[in-house]
Amino acid sequence: MGFSAVFLNASEAASRLGISVKALRVYEQRGLIMPARTAAGWRIYGPDEMSRAAEIISLRALGFSLAQVARVLRGDPKGLELALAAHQVTLEGQISQLASKVEKVRGLRSDLAGGQTPTIGDLARLLTPAAEFRVAFDLPWPWGAERFELHDIRSLNYITGPLGSGKTRLAMRLAEALPDAAFIGLERLGDGGAMARARLDADQVLKSRVDQALAWLVEDGGTVSEALIALLAGLEAESPSILVIDMLEEGLDKVTQEALIAHLRRRGPGARPLFFLTRSTAILDLDSVGSDEAIIFCPANHSAPLRVAPYPGGPGYEAVASCLASPEVRARTAGVIAWRPKVA
Repeated sequence: MGFSAVFLNASEAASRLGISVKALRVYEQRGLIMPARTAAGWRIYGPDEMSRAAEIISLRALGFSLAQVARVLRGDPKGLELALAAHQVTLEGQISQLASKVEKVRGLRSDLAGGQTPTIGDLARLLTPAAEFRVAFDLPWPWGAERFELHDIRSLNYITGPLGSGKTRLAMRLAEALPDAAFIGLERLGDGGAMARARLDADQVLKSRVDQALAWLVEDGGTVSEALIALLAGLEAESPSILVIDMLEEGLDKVTQEALIAHLRRRGPGARPLFFLTRSTAILDLDSVGSDEAIIFCPANHSAPLRVAPYPGGPGYEAVASCLASPEVRARTAGVIAWRPKVA
């Protein structure tokens, strides 16, 4: 990636690099880049900073955490094995998906040679994943039993909304309606930690996966806790096929939340879909939502939940943004619940 020998402001630099201004600020906060300042104090990015930022972006695309990026830039190989192993898994998943598509094309060509013309549906399925989940059901209270349909389910699916919007009931109904799905509730924060450790002691394969995930998270600055172990015990289990998780961030500090969502993004293509409730900007950073992620928003007026694109100006974007808060703010409102009438 080449850049002219000029200095760019933060907006220009972010646009040239294809990232957000917020990402540039995070790189600076982690000490990865050091932009110069104008006499008025504005940040400016010269050729050296732009080249370093481009290197950071490339390493992040390989699945490296920011902590690992810092070490690589210092010439320290610690943690490279985990990062490269994860990237290999991602590439192997892509190969598997491509092989499946090649087999579909080969079958259609064979049918065509035998005089059977493929339908438009057959051709369209060449562009869809091998296993595409869809779900449709009547919405529970507080809605009026409107029909809710969700297509094109992504790898990571955020569920958010204001207090009392019904998002928890939607999540529980999703867990009932989706094939081979399970709901992981907040009971994991009680005796769930002890139960998770007992489960890991009885299942050494699962324990190995949880230990590897913990190593990733610690590498990225995360803090080991009972809440995190209980969550990972569910996330790293081989079954069920889909998980729906109540308040993914509960019990986790800010850095651990950031490390966790980065870890979940590293799972690669073909990973089982995850649905999780969140109101934390550390989990749902609107500037970082990728192409294999979706936001489901439950409006305060109890109109039907809708999918919201993570772009300013799009329908529902500002409403989603207003529901999210930093982990520090969320901690101040811990325990606050919306009043709900009793339902028979």
